[in-house]
Amino acid sequence: MTTISMIVAHGKNRAIGKDNVMPWHIPGDLKFFKAQTLGKPVIMGRKTFQSIGRPLPGRLNIVITRDQSYSAEGITVCRSLEEALNVSRKEVSRLGGDELMIIGGAQIYAQSIELVDRLYITEVDLEPEADTFFPETNPDQWVETFRETHDQEDGTPGYAFVILNKKA
Repeated sequence: MTTISMIVAHGKNRAIGKDNVMPWHIPGDLKFFKAQTLGKPVIMGRKTFQSIGRPLPGRLNIVITRDQSYSAEGITVCRSLEEALNVSRKEVSRLGGDELMIIGGAQIYAQSIELVDRLYITEVDLEPEADTFFPETNPDQWVETFRETHDQEDGTPGYAFVILNKKA
């Protein structure tokens, strides 16, 4: 059984971006993201892929877009979340792994939140102005299995890594 996981960094107001850019730069969060996603298929929307600017190394990069003509080197293009999940599950099986990662953005998070088994969240201690937000979740459906807090330092806001598993 493949675990469907989602990874996100969001502010206290659930903000994840503005004008297709993350509202912070937290080196520790980038390391956490890499550690959790390396060697796993990653599913993202076209805008997220374009904001990253290149395929993420060491991962099968699956980009969901409705644009029938869209293509880019180093990615697998899918036309729907269902197709992306099927491709990801095959890759997980091929690799002998057990987890796939949904990495954004807002539309992909909203489409897939009900299907997710695990959430990897970086809770950023800011409430930035934003135009994209992480969807609301029902806290009664999740159990926190991990929390690691990092204090504000050198211009980097405080943040916490949190892992939530969906209750059975």
